Amino acid sequence: MDDVRIGLFIDYENLAIGAREDLSMTFDFGPIADALAERGRVVVRRAYADWSRFQDDRRMLTDNHVELIEIPQRRGAVRKNAADIKMAVDAVELAFERDYVTTFVICTGDSDFSPLVHKLRELNKQVIGVGLKASTSALLPPACDEFLFYENLDGVDLPQARVLRRGKDEAKPQVKDLKALDSIISRTLSGILRSGDKEVRSSQVKRALLRKDSTFAETDYGFRSFGELMRNLGERGVVQLDESERQGDPVVSFPAEGKGEAKAFELLRSVVAERAHGDGASLSGLKDRMRKADPSFSEKTFGYSGFLQFVKAANVKGIVDLSFDDESGSYSVALKS
Repeated sequence: MDDVRIGLFIDYENLAIGAREDLSMTFDFGPIADALAERGRVVVRRAYADWSRFQDDRRMLTDNHVELIEIPQRRGAVRKNAADIKMAVDAVELAFERDYVTTFVICTGDSDFSPLVHKLRELNKQVIGVGLKASTSALLPPACDEFLFYENLDGVDLPQARVLRRGKDEAKPQVKDLKALDSIISRTLSGILRSGDKEVRSSQVKRALLRKDSTFAETDYGFRSFGELMRNLGERGVVQLDESERQGDPVVSFPAEGKGEAKAFELLRSVVAERAHGDGASLSGLKDRMRKADPSFSEKTFGYSGFLQFVKAANVKGIVDLSFDDESGSYSVALKS
């Protein structure tokens, strides 16, 4: 943790106006400061704005040791572009002059900062984005190593009734599905294991998840920490945890008795029994038949990269016979004789 030194750059107008218009609340820097304190030591804190428009916010930021960078009063896009350019230049300058700064936190939802993010990552810097859901461009989060939505940070108390700027165009909040979580974790763990790692730690899984989706957050699923999320998966038999060597960062693996796919293999066997004609059933269409019998079926829930891999596993376990027909150019699945 001590090796992580953070440079913080805040597009203050984007966050403050977004909080007021999207969340009907006053922007508070405290939750961001707390979130970054958990990740490392913040050595540079700068906020960019025309501060004549945010007189009441100046004290709050200076109390949090944020350097206020004044953008001269100009109108419209000219003023906005001036702030963006100044912030981008300062960030790149810091990356070259202070090589001990390992992580850059860019607080904005503006996609105009995507080139800055790409350049910082090109310079081998980790980039964390922070923005509001309604005012963050869809292009920005995937560009970052990690993206934190302000609304999800600890200490942000959202008004119960709020008017979103995007109105009807704003996506309705979704309750995250634990089955989807099981699938995400299983696929990620399976991929890491396939890459050749003999031992996979919980922290490796979290890093891989963030590389796949920079907005991933365990809090979206109701967990206070990633460790609590992994323990829940362990209790439900999705993964197996071994904390004998290193407390707090257990080795993660699939349970020796399987990941609960026995029911899925039995479903495959029954569908093949219904569809088999002569030498067997064509692999094509089997998944649709299984989904028709059980709409929740997905081989990815069990860590398989595709349906063919799932059927190959069933073949290895002696549940079905899988063969390739050169004449038809397709796989055939039959029951074990």
